[in-house]
Amino acid sequence: MTGIGRTIIRHGGAQDAVPVADLHTDSWSTSYRGMVPDEALGDGLAAQRRELWELRLTVDYGTPENTPVLLIAERSGETVGFVYLVPQPDGGVLVDNLHVRPGLTGGGIGRELLAAARAEVAERHPGAELRLEVLRANTRAIDFYEREGGVRIRAQEGVFPGGHLLPEYVYAWPSQSGSKSVSVSKSGTRSGSESGHAAGQSTS
Repeated sequence: MTGIGRTIIRHGGAQDAVPVADLHTDSWSTSYRGMVPDEALGDGLAAQRRELWELRLTVDYGTPENTPVLLIAERSGETVGFVYLVPQPDGGVLVDNLHVRPGLTGGGIGRELLAAARAEVAERHPGAELRLEVLRANTRAIDFYEREGGVRIRAQEGVFPGGHLLPEYVYAWPSQSGSKSVSVSKSGTRSGSESGHAAGQSTS
C-alpha cells in the first residue's frame, strides 16, 4: 500500500512526467474544488497537466543555477508527493508546485518535501529567499505554511487555466542558509522546466 513504509525523497526527471502529472491532476481536482471555477478543473485538466510536465521535464535550461529542480516523495516505490523549485531572475527560488496525493495529506509528507526543498535551496542557492504562492481560499495550506515558518509578504492575483484571476498570497522563507540538511536519494535526474504560473499551493 502507498501509505505504508517510510518516505524517500529523490530528484526527479523526465521519467516522472506521467505520475507527477496524474498526481497534480488528482490534487487540483480534490483540493481546489470550490476554490477555483469548475471549468478550470474540467475534462481537459489531465491532458493539460501531462503536456505541461512533459515539457517542463525535457527543457534544457543550460546552467545548473538556472535549472529547476523536481523532488519526488515515494513510499513503497509509489509517487506520493512532489515539489518543484524554479530559480527566479531576482535570485529567489519559487516553489512552483507542492502537492501530496489526496488521502495522504496531514501525514507529514508535505512537511518532508518542504524541508527537502529548503535544504536543496540552501545547498544550491545559499542565502536565497524561498517563496510560494497560495490561494487565499486555501486556508489549510496557509495554516501549514505558517506552522512551518512561512511569512506572508504580499497579496496578488494568480492566473489559472481559462484565464481565471484568483486572489492569492505570497509566503516566503527569507534565507535558507541555516536550513537543516535533508537526505535526498541520488536516483533520478535533475529536471528542466518552463516557468509556470502561480501554482505553488499544497496541502500538508
